[in-house]
Amino acid sequence: MSANDAATPGRTVLVVDDDGANLRSLEKILQREGLHVIAATDGQDAARRLRQGGVAVLLTDLMMPGVDGMELLRVASTHSAHTAVIVMTAYGTVETAVAAMKEGAYDFITKPLRRAEVVRAVARARERASLRMENANLLQELERAGRSREIIGSSPLMRRCLDLVERVASARTTVLLQGESGTGKEVVARTIHRLSGRQGPFIAINCAAIPENLLESELFGHEKGAFTGAAARRDGRFHLAHTGTLLLDEIGDLPLPLQGKLLRVLQEGEVERVGGGRPVAVDVRVLAATNRDLVQETKHGRFRQDLFYRLNVIPIELPPLRERGEDIPRLANHFLRRYAAMNHKEVATITPDAMEALSGWGWPGNVRELENVIERAVVLARGAEVSRADLPTAIAESEGGSRILHIPVGTPLEEIERLALAETLKMTGGDKRRAAMLLGIAVRTIYRKLDGLERPADASGGRDE
Repeated sequence: MSANDAATPGRTVLVVDDDGANLRSLEKILQREGLHVIAATDGQDAARRLRQGGVAVLLTDLMMPGVDGMELLRVASTHSAHTAVIVMTAYGTVETAVAAMKEGAYDFITKPLRRAEVVRAVARARERASLRMENANLLQELERAGRSREIIGSSPLMRRCLDLVERVASARTTVLLQGESGTGKEVVARTIHRLSGRQGPFIAINCAAIPENLLESELFGHEKGAFTGAAARRDGRFHLAHTGTLLLDEIGDLPLPLQGKLLRVLQEGEVERVGGGRPVAVDVRVLAATNRDLVQETKHGRFRQDLFYRLNVIPIELPPLRERGEDIPRLANHFLRRYAAMNHKEVATITPDAMEALSGWGWPGNVRELENVIERAVVLARGAEVSRADLPTAIAESEGGSRILHIPVGTPLEEIERLALAETLKMTGGDKRRAAMLLGIAVRTIYRKLDGLERPADASGGRDE
C-alpha cells in the first residue's frame, strides 16, 4: 500500500481476507466496477490503512487470526468514522454478523460470495459513506456558523423572524424551526440559546446523520452492558444539555419508534438510558429544526401527530434567500470581509456587475450557498474587488431577475412538467440534486424524466409514466 491509496475519495474500498484466493476474486470484482481497491491479507495491516483515512468502504472477513473483523470495526469507528463497514461471514455464523451490525457495521454478506450481492452491498455502502461525509461537513459548517456569525437580514421577512426569536428566547417553550436547507436554522437556534440566559451548554444532534441503531443511545445514553460493546455507562445528548438547550436537527428524519420515546421525555422531563430502569430528571430547553413539511409527514403516517403538536408550540419559518433578495448585498459583503481576513487578502468590494449577478441568482442552497460562493470568489480574486468573472460560471452567466414561469391556461401537463424541469435545472446550473430538492422529487426521477424527454415516443404513443 502507498500514500496514493487515499487519492480516490469515495471510490476506495479496503478488502480484508486471510484467504488469498477469495481476496483476489473480490479485488477483480470491485476493480471491474471502476473502484479503487486496496487488498490486505491480515487485520493489522488493514488497521494501519484505516488510520490513514480516505477509505469509503471496508469489506472485511469476520474470522481472521490476530486482528479480526470485529476489531477492525472498532478501529474504523474510532479512526475512520465516515467509512461504511461490510462484514463477510460463513452461513452458519450469521449471529456473529448480527452482533457486528449492533457494533456499527453497515451490512453483512455470507459466504460463499456471489458477485451481484457483493456489488450491490458495496454500492449501498458507498452511498452511506458519502452521506456520512456530507452530514459531517454540514455539521462542521453549522458549528462554524454558530461560533462566528450573527443573523444578518433587514428584509421584512427576516425582521419578523428576528422579532419572534427575541420574544421567545427567554421562555422555556419548545420552538420548531422550519425552512429549506441552508437558511440558517442552527444559527437561529444558537441565537435563541444565547438570548435565553440559560447557563448550560448548547448541544445539537442531527437526527439524519446517525444510524438508527445508535440514535437512541446518542439521545438518551446507555447503561453498561445494555448492548454488545457498551463497556461503560454513557450520557446522551439530553444529559449533556442539562440546564442548557438541545437542538434536534432534521427532526423529520427521527425514526417512528424513537418519536414515542422522545414525546415521553418532552412530557415528563425525564430520560431513561438504554438498558436502564430508572428515569433521570433533566432540565433541557428543546428546539427542533426540519426542512420537511411535518404536516404532510403526519398525514402519511411518517411522523407522530402528538409529537408534532408538542414540538410545534411556537413555529418559526425561516424564509429562503430568494424571497429576501434585499438581504443578499449585506450578506455578501459580510462574507467578503470575513473570508478576506481569513485568507489574508485585500479584497474590499464587490463590483456592481458581480452584485447584480448575485442578486439575480435563485440560491437553491440559500445562505450557505452564498457564503461558499463568496469564499470562492475571494480566493480567486486577483485584485481588490470581486468581479463577475470570479463567480461560478452558472451565476456569472445567468441573466438575473426572478425565476417565474408564465404558462398559458390549457398548456398540457406534460409540457408544464418539461418547462418546470428545464427552468429549475437552468436555475441550479444543471445541478440535478438541487433541482430535485426544489421540485420535491427524488434525483432518480430527474434522470428518468430527462431520459424520457430525450427518447422519442414510440409508435403506439406510449410514454414513461
